[in-house]
Amino acid sequence: MRLRTTLCATSWLVAGLVLASCGSEPADGSQSSTTGTTANNSAKVSACPSTPSKPPVSNGLPDVSLRCLGEGPDIRLADLRGPLVVNVWAQWCGPCRDEAPYLAALAKTGKVQMLGIDYADPRPELAVKFATDEGLAYPHLVDQDKTIQQALRIGGPPLTAFVDKDGAVVHVHRGVLTSQQQLDQLVKDKLGVAP
Repeated sequence: MRLRTTLCATSWLVAGLVLASCGSEPADGSQSSTTGTTANNSAKVSACPSTPSKPPVSNGLPDVSLRCLGEGPDIRLADLRGPLVVNVWAQWCGPCRDEAPYLAALAKTGKVQMLGIDYADPRPELAVKFATDEGLAYPHLVDQDKTIQQALRIGGPPLTAFVDKDGAVVHVHRGVLTSQQQLDQLVKDKLGVAP
């Protein structure tokens, strides 16, 4: 009986640590009331381009508009076509930091379009610092209110979606990307592009 109690307590402790490592909320549980402005140093982040309006596609990105973390217009996700890699991240997420070098390296190849979405993040100024420090030299959007949560079934960041040339989400990788080889293979297998 004592062994069972100890094992149960240990299991709950491990589960709590795993969930705390990167869940759907910042570690401090804080919420932000800043929804309409970007950080003062947002010019350091890649600007968001204008995108032509297109009809939503079946199995595509959700038909919502998100504001740019840097300069530029809001982006309507349903307008986007690939090959495109969309990475959902937050500056408070440790695994997001772990996978950032792989995303930065993929962006440098120029073989696919890249888009980041800063998710449920109460500190836009730290998000800008994260993106610039990690060399994530591609446009980033802000989703402080978890607008895309239901459509992409986001439990928490990181999450990486692969969008084909027709705008369909052909694959969603939930959790941290563990190597450059893994990311490159996903791009090749899901989007038909060899980085």
